[in-house]
Amino acid sequence: MGYVPLGTVFGFLFVQAGAVWWIPPLASLLVFAGAAQFMVIPMLVAGASIEAIVAATFIINLRHLFYGISLLDRMPSNLLARTYLIWVLTDENYSVITTLPRNTSSARLVGVAMLNHMWWVLGALVGSVVGAQVSHSLTGLDFSLAALFAVLAAEQWRATRQAMPILVAVASYLLAWWFVPSQALLASITISLLTGLVILQMRAKESAP
Repeated sequence: MGYVPLGTVFGFLFVQAGAVWWIPPLASLLVFAGAAQFMVIPMLVAGASIEAIVAATFIINLRHLFYGISLLDRMPSNLLARTYLIWVLTDENYSVITTLPRNTSSARLVGVAMLNHMWWVLGALVGSVVGAQVSHSLTGLDFSLAALFAVLAAEQWRATRQAMPILVAVASYLLAWWFVPSQALLASITISLLTGLVILQMRAKESAP
């Protein structure tokens, strides 16, 4: 249900930026890109081209490719269910799905993802309606996205008790911010992924007979 306030913030900010009230819930229903949806708002306000928005969205959501690879053995065999899970694979859905037992049924995986999707759409609808009635902006609302990521990281820690992912993420961002501050997010994601692959390969070698 954390998606409700987050979707509300998205809907509110989008309408405050000049969108018609029905666009945020429709975008959330058809796109459902999480952080990328927040990113698009200032780009639209600044008059960015469609090409620039597509490129930025591709870069931001490139991490989902690696999410999907790690979930290949848990994806449903049913084509429709598999396609839906791929389409709605956001950071939050990934975080929740990976904390579920490995023997969780496909129906429950799809149900969890669908529930999150609908919570987001509901939040976007509420935020857009409220935003259409409020004449002034509320500074700082977009921090709710960072707050949700913090909660997800805490839940991952509670479920796995593994500090390595958090340490790698923090170290990667500090390293990226030091060398390429203008592209720190993209660089830190890349460093984190490469580090994760190296660690997995080392563990595989250690467990090999």
